Amino acid sequence: MLKFIKKHEHISSYLFFGGLTTVVALGSFMILHRLGIHYLISNAISWILAVSFAYITSKKFVFKSKDKYIKKELSRFFMSRIFSLGIDMTIMYIMVSILSIHEDISKIIASIAVVIVNYVLSRIMVFKNQNWKVK
Repeated sequence: MLKFIKKHEHISSYLFFGGLTTVVALGSFMILHRLGIHYLISNAISWILAVSFAYITSKKFVFKSKDKYIKKELSRFFMSRIFSLGIDMTIMYIMVSILSIHEDISKIIASIAVVIVNYVLSRIMVFKNQNWKVK
């Protein structure tokens, strides 16, 4: 198991920090929603918190970016996350408002889709100049 994790270090670290980002997103969403804030507004606020956390951890620990053009990298990161926010909001709206699925369950399902989309976009669009070493 450790050998597999070491061989696929960037995927393993993305899953770990992606999991933590998901905890930030889900936790803040559920807290805000339980405070009576509309589910789409709660979702947008939780997105801002999660994306901020994700950028820091992705840059430092997952993709180990040493890009000197932080503004460019940061803007690519946020643009890719805005795209995945659209996916997140669409899934949430369809599941909650159209299909009448509970908000928490809908958020968990949307989060799974978003984690996958965010990894692909981070790898091909944001941190694309990094040296990917698969041992």
